[in-house]
Amino acid sequence: MPAADLVVSVVVAGLLTGLVYGLMALGLSVIFGVMRVVNFAHGELMTLAMYATVFACSAFSLDPFVVLVPVALGFFGLGYVLQATVINRFITKPEHVQFLLLLALATILVNAQLMAFGPDARGVQTDYQLDAIELGPLLIDTVRLYAAAAAIVASGLVIAFFRFTLVGKAIRGCADNHLGAKVIGLPVERLYALTFGLGASCVAVAGTLLVLIVEVTPGAGPAYTLLGFVIVIVGGLGSIAGALVGGVLIGMSEGVAGLFVSPSAKSMVSFALLILVLLLRPAGLLGKTA
Repeated sequence: MPAADLVVSVVVAGLLTGLVYGLMALGLSVIFGVMRVVNFAHGELMTLAMYATVFACSAFSLDPFVVLVPVALGFFGLGYVLQATVINRFITKPEHVQFLLLLALATILVNAQLMAFGPDARGVQTDYQLDAIELGPLLIDTVRLYAAAAAIVASGLVIAFFRFTLVGKAIRGCADNHLGAKVIGLPVERLYALTFGLGASCVAVAGTLLVLIVEVTPGAGPAYTLLGFVIVIVGGLGSIAGALVGGVLIGMSEGVAGLFVSPSAKSMVSFALLILVLLLRPAGLLGKTA
């Protein structure tokens, strides 16, 4: 394959993976944008969803796209209960207290996964995992294309929920004015629980899609949490569209770095992009200055 075609193929692959990253970061951005709580256990929830997908696929011989909806619903319930029973009590606490709570949750999740599944990498096997689509001189991985398409659909549903449904508009009202929402009688605590459940569903869907591309280990959780922070800061913390844009940029930069430098340099390039964005636009590409 000519060098130019190889570069374009790598960029396209990075873009497709970046859409899945964007869905992961979308869940983080939704939670922060509404509740002003930074979920430091976000990546650990995603690895838990990846393990749930691996278990369901191996135990019941199912395709990951078949288990996508059940995993999303299960993690919505998990996020709802977690917010309603634990995190909601810390909403008004200082930020460092929230940080310690969610860091403790992340530590519990990592070690629980290590005890349950061991340190070895696990993945799923599908009939189309090694297939590719030829578009002229370009080769596009079928599995990345399917995952990106599902990520676009899921992101579109989240955006439509917030824009067109009454519950979504009520959640946006809580985000804009917490006290005003309480004064007019909105069930703020319940809406916060719905928001956290929705964020958990986003990261669960992203994990189910990502396990088609990479294998999962318990130690990957903190790395994905850090990646999510990089993406939402690049795109703009609290911006839904910014999360998707940041995910695409990080995905493409990782692909190009892996081609021209080395696969181990992907994080270096991502952080270099983060620093550049912070220097030029401290609020992120699509973020608003508070």
